[in-house]
Amino acid sequence: LIIFSGCYYDNEEFLYPDYKNSCDTSSVTFSGTIIPVLNNYCWSCHSDPNAAFGGGIHLQKYADVKLNSSKIIPAIDGTGTKPMPPNGKLSTCGMTQIKIWIGNGTPDN
Repeated sequence: LIIFSGCYYDNEEFLYPDYKNSCDTSSVTFSGTIIPVLNNYCWSCHSDPNAAFGGGIHLQKYADVKLNSSKIIPAIDGTGTKPMPPNGKLSTCGMTQIKIWIGNGTPDN
């Protein structure tokens, strides 16, 4: 008689990535919300000193982000011709916050 037994472990962070991390979507601001997301995911290629690596698209100053805002959502949600960031995926929270900020008219706050 042979009995096979195994253990099954789920990684809660993998299955539910936003479960323990709260995502503030009630007060999305450019300076307090969007800048940190851009810093973490975009500035390695799209900051002023590195924009040549990012197709010449600058995302460091408010005016540049507003100018490119119509390109941002298709890039981050993968529906555009060039999904961004190229080395991974933006967090669900970061994507939601950017969509809210753009949907609110890209306020400079």
